[in-house]
Amino acid sequence: MTVKLIRMWSGEDVIADIIEETTDSIIITDPIVAVPSQQQGQIGFAPWSPLLSKGKGIEVTKKYVVYEAEPNPDIIEQYNTMFGKISKPTKKLIL
Repeated sequence: MTVKLIRMWSGEDVIADIIEETTDSIIITDPIVAVPSQQQGQIGFAPWSPLLSKGKGIEVTKKYVVYEAEPNPDIIEQYNTMFGKISKPTKKLIL
């Protein structure tokens, strides 16, 4: 599992699991997009393509991708929780 932040040419910040990558495209599953929250300074997440079947791969042409990057560890943890994927905590629970 490779959870990445994908900045699209349209300006969207998509968080998704990249399952395959070629020279021309990437195949992702469970894509979500960051959206402003009603609380000041907070963000929420919504499905990037709400009509897409859950867990199915979608091929994205790389010409529409500005960059791929590592998301904040808290975002990865929240993403894994949303999609029921096993993740190890990034924060120490016992001091």
